[in-house]
Amino acid sequence: MPLLTIEGLDGAGKTTLAAALADALRAHGLEVDVLREPGGVAASERVRELVKDPELHIGARAEALLYAAARAQLVEEALEPMLAAGRLVVLDRFVDSSLAYQGAGRDLGVDAVAAINAFATGGLVPDRTLLLRIDPAAGRARSAARGAPPDRLEQQPDAFFARIAAAYDALADSEGDRIRVIDADQPPAAVLADALAAIADLIG
Repeated sequence: MPLLTIEGLDGAGKTTLAAALADALRAHGLEVDVLREPGGVAASERVRELVKDPELHIGARAEALLYAAARAQLVEEALEPMLAAGRLVVLDRFVDSSLAYQGAGRDLGVDAVAAINAFATGGLVPDRTLLLRIDPAAGRARSAARGAPPDRLEQQPDAFFARIAAAYDALADSEGDRIRVIDADQPPAAVLADALAAIADLIG
């Protein structure tokens, strides 16, 4: 069964779509697992606490390596066994997030970040990626509306998120077969409908 990933800026609705998509696929009789990044397994959840902690100073290279390390553990401990068992996996963020956030947002270079993540994942590539496109300002407003204090990345300036949005668009342009863009500024039901249409060829 396929590996489906959901990407986009903070506030785009990735977590909401992941849950709705899993419910819809289960209603079709499919066995579905939902995971998130960074996280999904115990060691990776510990890394999540580190990279999101607004009290910590973490350099750009260290940040990229921490995300890659969390991803390596998730692949080995969860993704590979689930996919080998024939389960469909919906994953909230994967390598594209690092390419956009650390490669472009942190100015480390997309190619450099791609290289460490190819090692971390053993070359695992999603069968389909759903990119929820949203204006960075709208995404930040949605995140702020949740009422939770901003995490370490959410505290970054507007220019950081503009670079990320541009990087996501560039990835979508270069990998149109894998990455399908969905307008995240629609009602959740319309986003789900677009997502189901974008994966219909993979699930029958």
